[in-house]
Amino acid sequence: MSELRPDLRIIAGWITPGSRVLDLGCGDGTLLAHLREHHKVSGYGLEIDPDNITTCVKKGLNVIQSDLDQGLSDFDEDSFDYVVMTETLQAVHYPDRMLKEMLRVGREGIITFPNFGHWRCRWQLLRGRMPVTPALPQQWYNTENIHLCTLKDFEDLCDTLGIHVLECTVVDRTHETDLLMRLLPNLMGEIALYRFRRG
Repeated sequence: MSELRPDLRIIAGWITPGSRVLDLGCGDGTLLAHLREHHKVSGYGLEIDPDNITTCVKKGLNVIQSDLDQGLSDFDEDSFDYVVMTETLQAVHYPDRMLKEMLRVGREGIITFPNFGHWRCRWQLLRGRMPVTPALPQQWYNTENIHLCTLKDFEDLCDTLGIHVLECTVVDRTHETDLLMRLLPNLMGEIALYRFRRG
């Protein structure tokens, strides 16, 4: 198996071996396959793209074709130890409902999203333009991202929903981190990673 991307390595490090994991918007199944092989997890991936589903099936993963905006009603409460969603929250219609659903079916949630508070976004907004950055490469008129937020916005939503943040880190567009990002995460981090549970 190829080297795991740095942000996915961080997520894998947050997951206890032997856990039950639900991966929302699992893509080609890279994270879930790694967790199965190296952490002995069991679980499912939810994905909407048929090509990604085919790739997951070829890897022997349990994957269900699903539109996340329809919720997670197919799963009972506390069905999983972790519910993971990587760089998808900003593309769902109701992020607040999705966070509540994640913690209904899982003991903990792990989420990543592009940080709209990054200095490149702020600079472009000051120039009167919607930001186009390596972490947010689409134009305003053709982006799938409909609910962009900053780290502070996400943490405020967690407070409102009674969600307790356990860990947070940020990475850049190459999925690496450094001291400056750790000191000024909302300004310097391009992608945010959060681990959280019910308050």
